[in-house]
Amino acid sequence: MKGTQVTDAIYADGVLKPVGPLELQEAQRVRIIVETLDEAGARDREAAYRRLLAGIESMNFVSQAPLPKRDELHDRP
Repeated sequence: MKGTQVTDAIYADGVLKPVGPLELQEAQRVRIIVETLDEAGARDREAAYRRLLAGIESMNFVSQAPLPKRDELHDRP
């Protein structure tokens, strides 16, 4: 798999142990950027993220008007 995966990890006995599974091949090289987390702050961020997702899911984006044409969306001379 190419791309970026983000997961939390725990440092124990000199080894970083991911909290969740990673989509990696055996012996695959990766780049690790270590950012320490404040446990209370991490829980606050997770709760805020869940509230954000719930708020987005509860929104109703419906328009009764016809959709604008492409030329109406862009400034054209």
